[in-house]
Amino acid sequence: MSQPQSPLPSAELIMTCERPTGSVGTRDMDGAAEDGAACAALFAGERNDLADREPRWNDLHSAIAATVGRAVSVRRMRVVSEPGTGYFRFEHACTAQNLAAGEEVRWLTRRRARGLLFPASDPWTFDDRLVRYSIFSGPGAFVEDLLGEDPATVKSYADACGLIWKRATPHDEFTV
Repeated sequence: MSQPQSPLPSAELIMTCERPTGSVGTRDMDGAAEDGAACAALFAGERNDLADREPRWNDLHSAIAATVGRAVSVRRMRVVSEPGTGYFRFEHACTAQNLAAGEEVRWLTRRRARGLLFPASDPWTFDDRLVRYSIFSGPGAFVEDLLGEDPATVKSYADACGLIWKRATPHDEFTV
């Protein structure tokens, strides 16, 4: 098995994709986001104006839009607990910018995920050739990203993502 290596930024990896790419988020909290100004503003009732991309749009959104523009789908699956945490409500409210970039987003409650095997870290898969592991601490703070190329491991992550995607609910049908 090959050793994980430090990856390129996600935006660069997404731009190389020729086949559907996707990620699975399984965290119920993100200490940095929950303590951040954007999350506090959301809980105070502020909402983003999607017509004004400048405050939120970043290289990842641009890469997703360009990739989707080449007819390569970008999927994001979020696995969540019930009731949802503050971070979950924040993620759900901020998903509009992912959708504006052309990303497809689905949600899966842990209750509905029974019988599925989940990755130990939040992965992105790229062209069934790479997997990016995002490692977080217990309270949800980002630790590091690693990249793996072992074909059997990449296939198992891609297969898990496919099963989660099939069972998950599209964003526009999922209520908080």
